[in-house]
Amino acid sequence: MKRAIRYLRFSQLGQSNGSIERQELYTDQWIKFNNIDLVDTFIDRGKSARTFDRPDFIKLQEFISRHYKVVDYLLVDQLDRFSRDAGEAMSMVKKLQRKYNIQVVSVTEGITFDYDTPGSFFRAGLQLLLAEEDNINRSIKVKGGIYTAKAKEGRFVFKNAPFGYRKEGERKDRRLLVDETQAKIVRFIYDAYLRDVPLYKIKEKAHELGFCTKGNMAVERVLSNPVYAGLLHVDAYKEYPGGLFPAIHEPIIDMTTWQMVQSKMKKPEKVRAVLDDEIPLRGVLKCHCGNPLSGAPSRGKSGKYFYYYKCRFSKHNNISAIKANDQFLGACELMSLSENKVQEIRNGCKSAIQVEMEGNRKKIGEKKQQLAEVEEKLFAVEEKWIKNEINRDTYDRWYSTYNSSILTFKGAIDRLSKDQSEAFGILNKHLNLLTDMRYVYTSADTIKKREFVSMVFDNNLYYQDGIYRTPTMMDMLSHNSLLMKEKGYLIYEKKRDNLAIIPSSGETGIRTLGTVARTTVFETVPFNHSGISPSKIGTNVSLSD
Repeated sequence: MKRAIRYLRFSQLGQSNGSIERQELYTDQWIKFNNIDLVDTFIDRGKSARTFDRPDFIKLQEFISRHYKVVDYLLVDQLDRFSRDAGEAMSMVKKLQRKYNIQVVSVTEGITFDYDTPGSFFRAGLQLLLAEEDNINRSIKVKGGIYTAKAKEGRFVFKNAPFGYRKEGERKDRRLLVDETQAKIVRFIYDAYLRDVPLYKIKEKAHELGFCTKGNMAVERVLSNPVYAGLLHVDAYKEYPGGLFPAIHEPIIDMTTWQMVQSKMKKPEKVRAVLDDEIPLRGVLKCHCGNPLSGAPSRGKSGKYFYYYKCRFSKHNNISAIKANDQFLGACELMSLSENKVQEIRNGCKSAIQVEMEGNRKKIGEKKQQLAEVEEKLFAVEEKWIKNEINRDTYDRWYSTYNSSILTFKGAIDRLSKDQSEAFGILNKHLNLLTDMRYVYTSADTIKKREFVSMVFDNNLYYQDGIYRTPTMMDMLSHNSLLMKEKGYLIYEKKRDNLAIIPSSGETGIRTLGTVARTTVFETVPFNHSGISPSKIGTNVSLSD
């Protein structure tokens, strides 16, 4: 009596198990009719036939390699259960027959594949080619449906919603809705990245806040995902172009922030910064030679560790962290403003924001007109493409150019439309902190201390001959610069005009809100309803493009 093994498969887990039962029924009938002894059965559930990389098919091959001497046939219901890749299938069938003397039998189609018989070879090859063609047609339809859903309808079509969103509805009615709890974490990730917080610190804090997505690159994927800006990335399909397309879901991140993050991610990655609370200025404070100072503990004779800031050149700076910290705190104390000055800033900010919002309203009208003009040009290009007046390359080039301009104008309009009064409310709440800059610095964590130094001194704080030095400093905090020098804290040697002067009103008043906000950023303030944080106010307060 001859012996056989059989292979059963269906491709989607959502399919009825009746598919397997049907395959078992037909193969059982063939076995009984031909008086064949069934040795074993291998079943792959929910596995595609595009490749042979399937769990039970691999087991089947291992079984054949060990027991091929007692197997005569490999039974399948139809050849497309075996494979939908004609080339791979023909090679596999040839291998089974030539190497193991096992013939593949398609019981429903009535084909016993014999590589040495022309008629059998032709019939089996034809069935495999038809299965592959069916697979290709199905793939084309799926890709076309995905392109239409994403590019034309703006729908997110993937099974799982990205972190920050949840899915509601079924099929074409399915929509992405913002999960506000998760969305706050996404905003934190973007905001922290733009503030030069080291990625490993962003990841640590994000997980503390509840970021549950696994993977070493999970945060980087959040930063690069256009979904958070209300966009969808669409692959090109046939003659239709790919790229970024507007989506119908609500964005979590404004367009400007997303574009700034993408530009920053394209720049070469800096050496990873490792933060230490004992030496918060490591990598931010520079030696007089221009190199950032590193820092490390040194063990004394008593066994106690003492921290130092060091230059990589041995004969340059080697500063006690305690001394450096005391000097900096003394300088911070002298940076504090009087209550009268704070009130003057408050009045100037209020006046400046009114001027800016009025200017923004005019700019919004201009941007909308420019947007309409570009959209009209894009429509004209699409018409020429439909009429075959331009070729594919020309269409793709102009489509990319105009679509990029449209996204830029929409981002500018969104940015200009924001209500600055809400940002001013956050700023006004913390303005009194400017009367005690030492407290502002000491109450901040290491990340914010580094940001404080970078912003106040425009990344130009040096150490030479036992004292801090800088050519650039916020003017409103430099009013006691002579006293700082006299006390041996800081020498402010102005090398160029400083643009951070706080006006009471007028055209330059636009900078007022940003300058003060950058100083008060170190007080922890939760995201407000619009997603604005104090640090973002400082770096992006001017709503003009």
